[in-house]
This record gives sequence, C-alpha cells and structure tokens, in this order.
Amino acid sequence: MNQHLKQLIDLSHVDKEIDAFEPQIEEANYKYEAALAKKQSIDTDIENLTNEIQAEELKKQKNELHLAELSQKLEENSRKSSEVKTEREMKSLQLEEEIAKEQVSFANEEIERLDRVIDSKKEQVEAAKESLKELDANLESVKADVDEKLKVINEARQEVFKKKEKLLSSVNQKGLTFYQKVRRWAKNTTVVTVEEQACMGCHMLINDKIYADVIKGEEITTCPHCGRILYMETTQE
Repeated sequence: MNQHLKQLIDLSHVDKEIDAFEPQIEEANYKYEAALAKKQSIDTDIENLTNEIQAEELKKQKNELHLAELSQKLEENSRKSSEVKTEREMKSLQLEEEIAKEQVSFANEEIERLDRVIDSKKEQVEAAKESLKELDANLESVKADVDEKLKVINEARQEVFKKKEKLLSSVNQKGLTFYQKVRRWAKNTTVVTVEEQACMGCHMLINDKIYADVIKGEEITTCPHCGRILYMETTQE
C-alpha cells in the first residue's frame, strides 16, 4: 500500500479516536449539568412562589383596609340611626347597612381564602428550600465525581493527541492538505473502505478502473461520486 495513503488511513483512525472523546465528555458532564438545571428550576420556583405570596398578601391587605372602612361606616350608621327623623331616611340607612354587612362578610371570606392560599404557597416554598438544601449537599460530590471522570478522559485524550502530532510530523503535506479539505465536510467518513465495489461513504458503486486502483493501493484514490478517499482493507485484498 502507498505509504502516504497508509498515513492518511492512520490519521483518519486517530481523528475518530479524538472525536469519540466528545460524547464521553458530554456524558460525564450530563449528571452535573442536570443537577445544576434542577437547582436553577427550584430557585425559579421559589422566586415565583415568593412573588405570588407577595401578590396574595397585597390583596389581603387591600381587603383588610376595605374591612376597616366598612367597620367605620357601620359605626357611623349606628350613630346616625339615633338622629334619623323620617322613615325614608331610616330605610336608606338600613339598606346601606345591609350592603355594608354583605361586603364585610365577603371581605372576611376573601381574607380567609387568601390566608389559605398564602399558607399553601409558604409550605411549597419551605419544601422547595428543603429540596434545594439536599441538592446543594449532593452537588459537591457529583462535581467531584465528574471532575475525576473528566481527568481520566483528558489524560487518555492527551495520549491520542500526542499520537496525532507524531503522525502529522511524517504525513505528506500535499496529502494532508487534501485530507483536511475533505474532512471539513465528511468528518469521520473522510477515509472509507470499499466493499463489494461500493464506496462505504456514499454507498455508490465505483467503476472497474477505480476499483482496480483501490485494490492496488499504489496511490490515493477518491470516490468519483462523493470525493472521499478510498482504500481496501487487508483482509479484503
């Protein structure tokens, strides 16, 4: 096999090894990132619940203020009743009193309802804070575990990088430039095998002449359909 072709095949294998580390890194980071996302979600829930509690307490304060105004009005009506001179004035005063009492009853019911809502939301906040406390306690151990996994992955990756640097120092520059040009779009299928006279990159059949060239392996041969670099594995040869 042509030495330059063999170097490009070896380089493609090394590049695949390097790319294979990315999903490993993502997987290692996933657990910690998931814990951080959960923490952020709980923080957001606590913030939303706190804002809702403040809004409900504001409604309660308005009802309490309205209740105080109604109580004052009823007291005034009670004083006025002793000064009433006509039946018409008495009926008007009684009507006002009935309306005020209905409003008092409604305001008290609304305050009770708001108290229940506020208490419920406060309980949710406490539960969320408890969950957050547990999560924070576990976050350090999760981070330590992830860091250890990443350390092992990075050490292995550095070894592969060294292998690539050594390989690049001996690769033909013209062949390397061509390889990098194809790799920009073909990624890890830059260099592919030929099986049953078909390119394993685009799965299209190649003609007899190109197939014969690939079998010989005396020069770098590319697929006429997709442009990938082709080679024949030793067992197939």
